Amino acid sequence: MTPLRTIPPAYILLFAAVSLVRADDVRPVPPKGVAVADADRAELQAGLDRLTNELQSLPAALKDKPRLLTLLPDVQIFQRAVASALAHDEFFNLKDVPKAKALLKQGIARAEELKSGRASWNAATGLVVRGYTSKIDGSVQPYGLVVPESYSPNSAHRHRLDVWCHGRGETLSEVNFLSDRQRSPGEFTPADAFVIHPYGRYCNANKFAGEIDLFEALDDVRKHYPIDEDRLVMRGFSMGGAACWQFAVHYPSVWAAAAPGAGFAETPVYLNIFQKEKIKPTWYEQTLWRLYDSTGYAANLFNLPLVAYSGEDDKQKQAADMMAGALADEGIDMVHVIGAKAKHHYTPDAKAEIDRRIDSIVEAGRDPVPPRVVFTTYTLRYNRSFWVQVDGLAKHWERARVEADLLGNDGAGPNIKTSNVTALTLKILAGLCPLDVRKRPKVQIDGQQIEAPKPGSDRSWTARLRKVDGRWRTAERGDDDGRLVKRHGLQGPIDDAFMDSFLMVRPTGPALNAKVGGWAAAEMAHAVDHWRRQFRGDARIKDDKDVTEADAADHNLILWGDPGSNAYLARIIDKLPVEWTKDGVKLGGETHDAGHNVPVLIYPNPLNPRRYVVLNSGFTFREYDYLTNARQVPRLPDFAVVDIATPPSSRAPGRIVQAGFFDEQWKHRTEEPHVDAR
Repeated sequence: MTPLRTIPPAYILLFAAVSLVRADDVRPVPPKGVAVADADRAELQAGLDRLTNELQSLPAALKDKPRLLTLLPDVQIFQRAVASALAHDEFFNLKDVPKAKALLKQGIARAEELKSGRASWNAATGLVVRGYTSKIDGSVQPYGLVVPESYSPNSAHRHRLDVWCHGRGETLSEVNFLSDRQRSPGEFTPADAFVIHPYGRYCNANKFAGEIDLFEALDDVRKHYPIDEDRLVMRGFSMGGAACWQFAVHYPSVWAAAAPGAGFAETPVYLNIFQKEKIKPTWYEQTLWRLYDSTGYAANLFNLPLVAYSGEDDKQKQAADMMAGALADEGIDMVHVIGAKAKHHYTPDAKAEIDRRIDSIVEAGRDPVPPRVVFTTYTLRYNRSFWVQVDGLAKHWERARVEADLLGNDGAGPNIKTSNVTALTLKILAGLCPLDVRKRPKVQIDGQQIEAPKPGSDRSWTARLRKVDGRWRTAERGDDDGRLVKRHGLQGPIDDAFMDSFLMVRPTGPALNAKVGGWAAAEMAHAVDHWRRQFRGDARIKDDKDVTEADAADHNLILWGDPGSNAYLARIIDKLPVEWTKDGVKLGGETHDAGHNVPVLIYPNPLNPRRYVVLNSGFTFREYDYLTNARQVPRLPDFAVVDIATPPSSRAPGRIVQAGFFDEQWKHRTEEPHVDAR
C-alpha cells in the first residue's frame, strides 16, 4: 500500500506562483516574515533536529508504556511550531527567534521526561500547553490551559471549565501562541476552574476546522482532567467574541453560560459598518451567510443563560446590539453589561459584574433536561438542543423551528410544534427522564398525537419521529436507514467536507483537456498551500490509483482532475449528478463546454454514502476574505460550474457560471431558498 504523503516536491514549485497569481492587490495573511540571521537559523535547525530525533525514538522507548505514549502530542507541538516557522518564514518579529529557541528546549525536556517514564506537566497547575492529533488532517494542534491551584491528580473533584476564544492575530503563529499561553492566563481566571485557550487553527474566528478544534481540544482535556460537564462556560472577546456568539447559538446544550464580548454576530451589516463595503452577494452567498450568522439562531439562547459585554465607545458594540434586536424578536431581554466610556477593552467594574453574574449561573449548573426547548436552525450541521435533535428538514437553508414541552401534553408526554422539520429524535440519557416508566408517552406533535416507546428502567428515553406524507409516525431506526438524504454531517455545502477527516486525491492519468488539467493541478496546489496557511494543517494526499476502501471509509475524498485523469472519479462518475465528457459538462439541466468549464460539487460518496466526495475544490473562501473574519464564510454552495477562461483570483477559482444546492434527497434543486432579513 502506498502511504499517505504530504505535498510532493513537484507541487512545491507551484506554490509561490499560485500565491502570486491569487494575491492580486490583497495583502497576504499571514504576512511575510522577517529575515532570520544565519547563525540563529542554524541554531534553531540544530535544536529542531535534536527534538525530531528524540521524537522518533520515543515510540520504541514507550512501547510498554501506552499511557505515556498518548502524551506524545504534548511534545510534538513544540517540534511542529518551530518547524513550520522555519520552513515557511513565519518569524514575524525578531523577538520570535528566542521564543522558538525556548520552545525547542522545552520540547526536548518533555521528550526526555517521557523517555524516563515521567510527565510532570500532566499534573502541573498554572499555565500549561498541550496538544492533540486532529482527526481532520492528522496534524498535531496546540491548546493552552490554566490549571487551577486547587487541582489534584488524586482528587475525584470535578472542576468548572471556561473556554476563552482569542482575538484576531495575523501573526499568531504556533510559536507565538505557545509562548503567549505560558506567559498570560488571560482576561478571566475563575477560582477552582480550568480555562482552555483553543488555538482555533489560527485566525479564522473558530470557523470550520477552527470550530472542530475547540471540541477536539476539549475532548483531550477530558482525557486528562476531571471536568464538570454541567459547568462549561463559553467566553471570548473581539474575534473571540464572534466565536463565542457562534458556539453559543449553534451548541446551546453544551454550555452552562455564555459571555461574549464585542466581535461580530453576522456578515452583511458588520461589513457595511466596519469595511465600508457595498457588498453585492449572489443569492447563494446570501443564503450561505445563514451558516454562521448568529442572529438567525437567536432563539437557541432561550435555554442558555447569556451575559453580553461591550465597551460604551467600542464600534464592535454593534454585535451585541444586533443580537439584542434578534433576541427581542424572540421576546427575550438580553443582559448587556456596558463598560463606561470604554473602547475595545474590558473595564474592571464590568469584569466584576460579569463574573458575579456568570459565577451565580455556574453555581446553579446546566440543566441537562430542561422542561421546555426552543430550537431553530437552517442546516443539519447544527441540529441539537438538549433532548431535541432535528434529523431531517423539508428544505435546507430555510428556517426550521422546534418548540417542545417535555410534559406539556397534560403530563402524558411532550407537546411539540415544528416548522420545516421532517424528522426528530427525542433523547434523554439514563437517570434523567421524568416520564412515567410504566406508560408509553403520548407525543402531541403539530396537532397529531402518537404513542412513543416507554422509557427504560434506567430512566433513559429515546423516541424517533418521522414525517411521511404529511403525517408524523414513530420510526424504528435513526439516520442509519440507508436512504440517500441530507443528514447531520452529510448535508453540504462544499466547505462541510473540511470539518472532518479528508484526503486529497491527486490525478495521475491524462486529462480530457490540457487546460482543465493544468487548472486542476494549480487549484490543488493552492488548496493544499492555503490549508496550511489558514488552518495550520497538512493535507493528506494520495494518488488516485492508490485509494483503498479503507480510505473511502475513513475520509471525505477530495477528487482533483476529471474522469480521464482521476481513476477514482472515473469509477463513480456515472453515479454522481453530473455528466462529464471531453465535449461537455451537464449539471442540473445545464450544459457547458468541457474545454473551459469545470464542475465543483459535494456529494455522498457512491462507494461509501457515509462520507463525502468533493470535486475540484478546497475550502471556498479565498485571499480577499482572509482580511476580515466576517467574510470567512462559504463562497460556493453544494455545486457550481467554473469557467476557467477567467483566471483564478483572490475571490474565486474562475467565473462562476452556475451554482446551486441539492435538495434533501441530493437531487438538483430548481428553486432558490427564500432569502429574508435574518
